[in-house]
Amino acid sequence: MAAEQPDPGRRERKKQRTRESIQDAAYRLFAAHGFEQTTVNEIAAEADVSPGTFFNHFPAKESVLFNDRTALIEQGTRTIAAREPAEPPIEALVRVVLAMLDAPGLDAGSDRERLRLEIVMDSPVLRGLMFQRMFDIQDQLAEALRATDPGLGELEAAALVGAVMGAGSAAVQTALQSGLPLEESLRRALGHITRHLQAAAG
Repeated sequence: MAAEQPDPGRRERKKQRTRESIQDAAYRLFAAHGFEQTTVNEIAAEADVSPGTFFNHFPAKESVLFNDRTALIEQGTRTIAAREPAEPPIEALVRVVLAMLDAPGLDAGSDRERLRLEIVMDSPVLRGLMFQRMFDIQDQLAEALRATDPGLGELEAAALVGAVMGAGSAAVQTALQSGLPLEESLRRALGHITRHLQAAAG
């Protein structure tokens, strides 16, 4: 009788459950004790896995909070590439941010995402990492925008992307401080800045 072959799908589901268990444990400990005060060994113990298993899923404890955002960036650059020539750059960039909110793996309206952002904003180390990642995303979006509009200079493209991303960042910070829903706040802020920049351009 032939030996039963392992089910790749089942193995992948088990791997994903372990990853989520580690993330849940880390979030609980970070929220209770702070990011800097929490060790990998404590996270592993809370998740009931070995430290080695932790490192099989995450290269460092900050990686629990900052997953690979390749798909997110690709969603943004694809949206820019599909821009119609007559579409104002600011409108295209707002569409980009809204498309990125709908990217797989990002649920801006979830309690989990709110908790993640609260943990990040509470730590100077994590805030620095977040802003560095945001600057990298801005650079890539500005480059993609210029590719659709040869007449747009490097400074102008960077300023437009920075205005939209800055509005989103400010909306997130205000929402966290005031208890407003994250996704609703982001969408309101983007609509607000679009109206004002269009009025200034007109």
